[in-house]
Amino acid sequence: MPKIKTNRSAAKRFKKTASGKIKRAKAYHSHILTKKSPKRKRHLRKSGLVHSADTKRINAMLPY
Repeated sequence: MPKIKTNRSAAKRFKKTASGKIKRAKAYHSHILTKKSPKRKRHLRKSGLVHSADTKRINAMLPY
C-alpha cells in the first residue's frame, strides 16, 4: 500500500493534541472587528476544539 497524502489545507488549519483531540482556530476574527467588543475579540484569539462528530473526517485528512 502506498502512503496516504496529508491534506495540506487541513494541515494548516488543524493541530492534534496529545490526547488525540483536534485544535482549531475560531472564526469571525479576520475583518469587520470595529463592531465587535474587546471581550469577544479576546475570546476569538484562543483556540477551540473540533466537535466529536467531525473528528473522524479530519483524522482521515491528517494521517501522520
